[in-house]
Amino acid sequence: MTPQQAIAFVRAKGVVLESARGPVPNLAEAIAGEPIRGSWWAHPKSHEIFACSRAVRASGDVLVCRLVDGKVTYIHQSLWPAVVRLATRFSAPRLAAIREIHTPTGKHKLEITPFPRWVPAETIQAAHGLADAEAAAQLSIVLTPVPLPKSRSRSTKID
Repeated sequence: MTPQQAIAFVRAKGVVLESARGPVPNLAEAIAGEPIRGSWWAHPKSHEIFACSRAVRASGDVLVCRLVDGKVTYIHQSLWPAVVRLATRFSAPRLAAIREIHTPTGKHKLEITPFPRWVPAETIQAAHGLADAEAAAQLSIVLTPVPLPKSRSRSTKID
C-alpha cells in the first residue's frame, strides 16, 4: 500500500483505527494484509505501515483523534459534520485533534487541539444542516447504544 492508497482507504472506510483492534478497520492490518500479533513495529511491513500512517496523519483531509476506545483514530473529513452534530455523545478528550511533534532533541511531543477549536467553519455549517438521525447513521459503527430511560409507570397485568 502506498501513502496515497492509505489515505484513500481512510476516505473509503470513513473511520479507521491506526493500529488497535476495535469495531472499525485497522490501517496497520490493512497494510500488512493479515492480523498482527504484538507490535506492528516487529512486522515485516513495519516501514510501509510507518510511512502510510505518517502520510495519513499529515493529511489535511483526516482528523487524528482518540474517538474509538481512546485509541488513535482517523476520521475522514466527509464525516466531520456528523462528528460535530453528535459531539455531545462523545467525551471531549476523544474529539480533540492530536498531532505528534518531533522536537529538535529527537523527543516526541503531543500537540492537542481541543474540540471544537479544530473544526473548520464550513464543517460547523454543514453539521447544522444535518439531521441527528442522518449523522447517527453515518457514525453508527462507533456509537454506543444509549439505554432507554426506565419507565416510571408500572405495567398492568392483563389476564
